[in-house]
Amino acid sequence: MIDVRRFGRRASPGKVRGRATGGAVGGAPVTYGLIALCCAIFLISPLSGFGGASYGSQDALLAAQAGYFERWGVIPADLWEGSPRALVTPFTALFVHGSWVHLLGNLLFLYVFGAMAEERMGRARFVLFYVGCGYLALVCYAAVHADSEQTLVGASGAISAVLGAFLRLFPKARVTSLFPFLFFLPLRFPAWIVLVFWFGLQWAAAQAADAGPGVAYLAHVAGFAAGFLYAWGRYRGRTRVKVPATATEGDSQP
Repeated sequence: MIDVRRFGRRASPGKVRGRATGGAVGGAPVTYGLIALCCAIFLISPLSGFGGASYGSQDALLAAQAGYFERWGVIPADLWEGSPRALVTPFTALFVHGSWVHLLGNLLFLYVFGAMAEERMGRARFVLFYVGCGYLALVCYAAVHADSEQTLVGASGAISAVLGAFLRLFPKARVTSLFPFLFFLPLRFPAWIVLVFWFGLQWAAAQAADAGPGVAYLAHVAGFAAGFLYAWGRYRGRTRVKVPATATEGDSQP
């Protein structure tokens, strides 16, 4: 989840190797449905770049984009006024993205980590988990920045929750990652190393961030914590595995 138009993640996964019941990659319709839905919504939005000529001028296009964010995104200052419309926006904002980079960066993480988490939780529970934790992450950010009028959009809070749950459910899964400070060399680590490192980056960035435009790191922290705590409380026993899952592939992003 980010403030308008900017996205940043520091360590991007290339693929995950692990085990999940039933073969996660081929049995994750919710994960792939969420990816398809986010793509479809972005393509028909005034942000995709398609149909820009229909607005007549650049100013009209920018006005349409601003109105789109205000209608579907979360504005913390409005959220705490308690209007029914504002209370729905933490849900609608999960499916709105500010740019192609924002969209593809988020969906890469969902594609890599979502399938195995969904397979472990089950489809219905995964949907409720994704939406509930995403909503909570946005509300947490809005609570800390209650006077902010910046519009918040994106699925990063929900996807951060998926990462937190993945850490609890599959800490020893092998994650191949590309790190900018290691010259993007592909290195394989247990998931717990990669995800704890990622969380540490988000936490450190959240301490320095303000409520202005940019990445809402606090929502990443809140979503990750919510996802981990949910999985820790719900799946206290050892995660059972039966068949190896095919590795999921993804491109890296600085």
